[in-house]
Amino acid sequence: PQLFKAIGKEIADRYREAGVQRIVTIEASGIALALMAALELDVPLVFARKKKSILMVDDVYHSVVYSYTKEENYDITISKKFLPAGEKVLIIDDFLANGQAAKGLIEIIEQAGAKVEAVGIVIEKSFQEGRGLIEEAGYPVISLARIERFENGNVIFKEADL
Repeated sequence: PQLFKAIGKEIADRYREAGVQRIVTIEASGIALALMAALELDVPLVFARKKKSILMVDDVYHSVVYSYTKEENYDITISKKFLPAGEKVLIIDDFLANGQAAKGLIEIIEQAGAKVEAVGIVIEKSFQEGRGLIEEAGYPVISLARIERFENGNVIFKEADL
């Protein structure tokens, strides 16, 4: 719990003055980290579901995200009532590799008419194209740890966005 609090505070501190009004993540592994940042900033947390609940009506924002790990597409959704137009949104996730989850969340936030302030990541695999994909679309990426490569069984880190 203390590590999650520290990570949430670190990400929140970077956006405390940006006027972020909502944090968005994708289920499930990013929720604890995003929750800590949301509590720190005193803003709501919304997470995209990977499977549509039977309780969700058709009034949702939707995007398709390909998972390289699971080798399948997920239809991610957020109910429209939880993502108002015009708000400043911070996306938070635990890992960034190919950027598909972040790209899907960006699409949903844009559908809502909200503004993505940045994408906050705990661990980035910098040797994959995720950061480039997001930055080329015009969104800043902040990563607390950046893995440059794996070499002889060791992790070689790149300078983090500190």
